[in-house]
Amino acid sequence: MSKSSKSSKSTGGNSVTQFIVPAAVGAAITAAAFAAFIMLRPEPVMFGPESPPGPAPIASSANQSTIFSSGQTIAIEQTVRNYLLKNPQILVQMSDLLDKQQTEAQNLKLSSAVAENADLIFRDKYGLVGGNPDGDVTIVEFSDYNCPYCKRAYSDVEKLIKSDKNIRVVMKEFPIFGERSESAARVAIAAQKQGRYMELHAAMMNNRGANNGQVALRLAEKLGFDMDKLREDMKSDEARRIIEETQQLGNKLGIQGTPFFFIGDLTIPGAPEALFEELQQKVAEVRKNGCKTKC
Repeated sequence: MSKSSKSSKSTGGNSVTQFIVPAAVGAAITAAAFAAFIMLRPEPVMFGPESPPGPAPIASSANQSTIFSSGQTIAIEQTVRNYLLKNPQILVQMSDLLDKQQTEAQNLKLSSAVAENADLIFRDKYGLVGGNPDGDVTIVEFSDYNCPYCKRAYSDVEKLIKSDKNIRVVMKEFPIFGERSESAARVAIAAQKQGRYMELHAAMMNNRGANNGQVALRLAEKLGFDMDKLREDMKSDEARRIIEETQQLGNKLGIQGTPFFFIGDLTIPGAPEALFEELQQKVAEVRKNGCKTKC
């Protein structure tokens, strides 16, 4: 679930983020199509009797009028249009290339951010850990207790913890739905003081309704927590600081929604339908190849 769109469903994927070429890119592609036309057209391009032999110069839109007459400009535009209509696959190729370049740039940016913040991501001092604390592969999840996709994803995370006894899971309290999510996160963090963080975390993720501080306290009471201590700890500066530091970390990493998973230094954004299988696949990959960063 993204910060900007609470109703949009993330589908996950192999790359750090998924990109859809926006409509505005069409204009840029069209502007660049002339260059592709010049490079890919097998026969020489002739714009008129005044044109010199050899490749035509490619000018910016600002000085194009000083190079081509209005008649030549019309002829160029018509030639390019006709060529692209006959060879529309060029625009598809250009779109695919742009998409690939953007994805690679974002992946490189995230990889750099992960390397710079590896200790905060994988080895923080908060102790919000599930599974095997000494596991050989660490899964880090940024989540919100009111994110429906986080709730759906939890069953797959729980299934993985039960099926793979060598998985370490680090939870990042990343409330993006305002005060109700933040108050629920403070109670969950306070539960760690009683060594029962994952127990309350599971209860909220399995709760079908909305979560907030009061709901979290009711769930904790049913589970037999020391309620006086829990109420005191949830109001602590430490609980607020953990949330603030996690939000700062998420911003550094460019995380825009929940859930967001790191499996070692591999990623899964969102909650794809086959999340359990993706988690297994990436865990196996990290076990085989290790991490590029200190995960």
